[in-house]
Amino acid sequence: MAKGSVDFVLRPFEGLPGEPDWVALKEVVPAATAPARTTAEHGSKDVLITTVLPQAWPALHRADGVILLALQTSTHSGDASRDLAAALLEAIEVEPGTAVEVIGLPEAGPRLQDVLDLSVPFEVTVHDSFAYWLAPDVERTSDLEAAIQDADEGIIDTVKIPGVEAAYWCRMGAKEFLRWAQPHDEQVVLDGLARLHARRESGFAGGKFIGYFRSSGLVVPVWELARGTEADELDGAIAQFAPRFEAALASTEPLDANERRARAGLVARQVTLR
Repeated sequence: MAKGSVDFVLRPFEGLPGEPDWVALKEVVPAATAPARTTAEHGSKDVLITTVLPQAWPALHRADGVILLALQTSTHSGDASRDLAAALLEAIEVEPGTAVEVIGLPEAGPRLQDVLDLSVPFEVTVHDSFAYWLAPDVERTSDLEAAIQDADEGIIDTVKIPGVEAAYWCRMGAKEFLRWAQPHDEQVVLDGLARLHARRESGFAGGKFIGYFRSSGLVVPVWELARGTEADELDGAIAQFAPRFEAALASTEPLDANERRARAGLVARQVTLR
């Protein structure tokens, strides 16, 4: 590898508060934010982590001084954390009201884990509009309103399930789904799901487990829910399912023949996002 280049990192958000939520916002949540703050070394700046920005900008130094950092952007190195840190550091330097439109291939340097204050919890707010792109006191011209309305049309209904880390209900067309990013290593999650699937216990709330995404070194299992299931109806079902899931994840027993077959079927249904 060339001098100064960035090594590949399988789990680029490992060590950040709320790693599964970072992955969820990067891949499966359409419009959401979470506050962050840079370290004193980097100016103790307020940062709003967001899913996406206009025209796929990596970052925006908003007119009111708040810095927005987008997760759903193209990465250029083997370490998404380094790429995002490069965009964040550039956004700190530009004038308020300026977007960071392009980030090239960064050399080795600080990562988000080095730039952000890790004592700040990653508390996600899901939005039904991208109006937060604008500072509160910015005059909303007809062109700005039209641009936000156009972006809003692509937002699917999404709700973060309270009391559960990185679990998101969504409605796509006439179907409802739960996408639940897991904090554990991929192999642990697959083994746990295989144990449940072999016993026909992998579904809940009248729905069924249908597959999973792989992204940033983590697994995001997906359940198709019973038709018409609303987000606020899931609390009890998840509370009943969670102990079974946790026990399956904690088990260190070798998979039996049925569980190995179930695991092979799960792997065949995976979708690797990044």
